[in-house]
Amino acid sequence: MTPQALAQRAYAQTAAPTRTPRDTEYEAISKITRRLKAAAARQKSDFGAFVQALHENRRLWTVLASGVTDSDNALPNDLRARIFYLAEFTEQHSSQVLGNKASVEPLLEINMAVLRGLRQMGAS
Repeated sequence: MTPQALAQRAYAQTAAPTRTPRDTEYEAISKITRRLKAAAARQKSDFGAFVQALHENRRLWTVLASGVTDSDNALPNDLRARIFYLAEFTEQHSSQVLGNKASVEPLLEINMAVLRGLRQMGAS
Protein backbone atom coordinates (compact mmCIF):
# COMPACT_ATOMS: atom_id res chain seq x y z
CA MET A 1 0.00 0.00 0.00
CA THR A 2 1.35 3.43 -0.88
CA PRO A 3 2.05 6.11 1.75
CA GLN A 4 -0.71 8.22 0.21
CA ALA A 5 -3.25 5.42 0.54
CA LEU A 6 -2.16 4.80 4.14
CA ALA A 7 -2.58 8.50 4.93
CA GLN A 8 -6.03 8.60 3.33
CA ARG A 9 -7.12 5.57 5.32
CA ALA A 10 -5.74 7.00 8.57
CA TYR A 11 -7.36 10.41 8.17
CA ALA A 12 -10.57 9.43 6.43
CA GLN A 13 -13.71 9.93 8.45
CA THR A 14 -15.20 6.73 9.66
CA ALA A 15 -18.80 6.82 8.56
CA ALA A 16 -20.64 4.92 11.23
CA PRO A 17 -24.41 5.09 10.89
CA THR A 18 -26.23 6.94 13.64
CA ARG A 19 -28.17 4.51 15.79
CA THR A 20 -31.10 5.47 17.93
CA PRO A 21 -32.03 3.71 21.17
CA ARG A 22 -35.05 2.31 19.30
CA ASP A 23 -32.70 0.82 16.66
CA THR A 24 -30.66 -0.79 19.42
CA GLU A 25 -33.77 -2.21 21.10
CA TYR A 26 -35.05 -3.52 17.79
CA GLU A 27 -31.77 -5.23 17.00
CA ALA A 28 -31.52 -6.85 20.45
CA ILE A 29 -35.10 -8.13 20.45
CA SER A 30 -34.77 -9.35 16.87
CA LYS A 31 -31.54 -11.20 17.59
CA ILE A 32 -32.92 -12.92 20.68
CA THR A 33 -36.17 -13.79 18.90
CA ARG A 34 -34.29 -15.40 16.00
CA ARG A 35 -32.19 -17.44 18.46
CA LEU A 36 -35.24 -18.54 20.39
CA LYS A 37 -37.10 -19.55 17.22
CA ALA A 38 -34.11 -21.50 15.89
CA ALA A 39 -33.51 -23.20 19.25
CA ALA A 40 -37.19 -24.12 19.54
CA ALA A 41 -37.03 -25.80 16.14
CA ARG A 42 -34.26 -28.09 17.35
CA GLN A 43 -35.39 -28.35 20.96
CA LYS A 44 -35.49 -32.14 20.95
CA SER A 45 -31.97 -32.54 19.60
CA ASP A 46 -30.33 -29.66 21.53
CA PHE A 47 -32.32 -28.93 24.67
CA GLY A 48 -29.38 -27.04 26.21
CA ALA A 49 -29.43 -24.44 23.43
CA PHE A 50 -33.20 -24.11 23.87
CA VAL A 51 -32.81 -23.48 27.60
CA GLN A 52 -30.09 -20.91 26.90
CA ALA A 53 -32.31 -19.10 24.36
CA LEU A 54 -35.20 -19.02 26.84
CA HIS A 55 -32.83 -17.62 29.46
CA GLU A 56 -31.67 -14.88 27.07
CA ASN A 57 -35.29 -13.98 26.34
CA ARG A 58 -36.03 -13.81 30.07
CA ARG A 59 -33.01 -11.55 30.60
CA LEU A 60 -34.19 -9.30 27.77
CA TRP A 61 -37.60 -8.90 29.37
CA THR A 62 -36.04 -8.31 32.79
CA VAL A 63 -34.05 -5.43 31.29
CA LEU A 64 -37.16 -4.06 29.57
CA ALA A 65 -39.14 -4.26 32.82
CA SER A 66 -36.36 -2.53 34.68
CA GLY A 67 -36.31 0.22 32.09
CA VAL A 68 -40.01 0.98 32.38
CA THR A 69 -39.86 1.21 36.17
CA ASP A 70 -37.26 3.97 35.94
CA SER A 71 -38.85 7.31 36.87
CA ASP A 72 -36.94 8.98 34.01
CA ASN A 73 -38.60 6.72 31.42
CA ALA A 74 -40.48 8.95 28.95
CA LEU A 75 -42.96 6.32 27.73
CA PRO A 76 -46.64 6.85 28.60
CA ASN A 77 -47.64 5.16 31.86
CA ASP A 78 -50.10 2.85 30.09
CA LEU A 79 -47.41 1.53 27.73
CA ARG A 80 -44.95 1.16 30.61
CA ALA A 81 -47.52 -0.91 32.52
CA ARG A 82 -48.17 -3.14 29.50
CA ILE A 83 -44.45 -3.76 28.99
CA PHE A 84 -44.05 -4.62 32.66
CA TYR A 85 -47.00 -7.03 32.44
CA LEU A 86 -45.47 -8.70 29.37
CA ALA A 87 -42.21 -9.12 31.29
CA GLU A 88 -44.06 -10.84 34.13
CA PHE A 89 -45.94 -13.04 31.67
CA THR A 90 -42.69 -13.96 29.92
CA GLU A 91 -41.11 -14.97 33.22
CA GLN A 92 -44.03 -17.18 34.22
CA HIS A 93 -44.65 -18.65 30.79
CA SER A 94 -40.96 -19.48 30.32
CA SER A 95 -41.13 -21.59 33.48
CA GLN A 96 -44.12 -23.43 32.05
CA VAL A 97 -42.27 -24.01 28.77
CA LEU A 98 -39.30 -25.44 30.64
CA GLY A 99 -41.66 -27.71 32.56
CA ASN A 100 -43.08 -28.90 29.23
CA LYS A 101 -46.49 -27.49 30.20
CA ALA A 102 -46.69 -24.79 27.52
CA SER A 103 -45.54 -23.89 24.05
CA VAL A 104 -42.84 -21.34 23.25
CA GLU A 105 -45.09 -19.81 20.56
CA PRO A 106 -46.68 -17.11 22.77
CA LEU A 107 -43.20 -15.83 23.68
CA LEU A 108 -42.24 -15.61 20.02
CA GLU A 109 -45.55 -13.88 19.19
CA ILE A 110 -45.01 -11.28 21.92
CA ASN A 111 -41.50 -10.51 20.70
CA MET A 112 -42.71 -10.23 17.10
CA ALA A 113 -45.53 -7.87 18.13
CA VAL A 114 -43.04 -5.66 19.95
CA LEU A 115 -40.77 -5.67 16.89
CA ARG A 116 -43.69 -4.62 14.69
CA GLY A 117 -44.50 -1.82 17.13
CA LEU A 118 -40.93 -0.60 17.20
CA ARG A 119 -40.81 -0.64 13.40
CA GLN A 120 -44.05 1.36 13.17
CA MET A 121 -42.81 3.89 15.71
CA GLY A 122 -39.62 4.31 13.71
CA ALA A 123 -41.57 4.94 10.52
CA SER A 124 -43.55 7.80 12.02
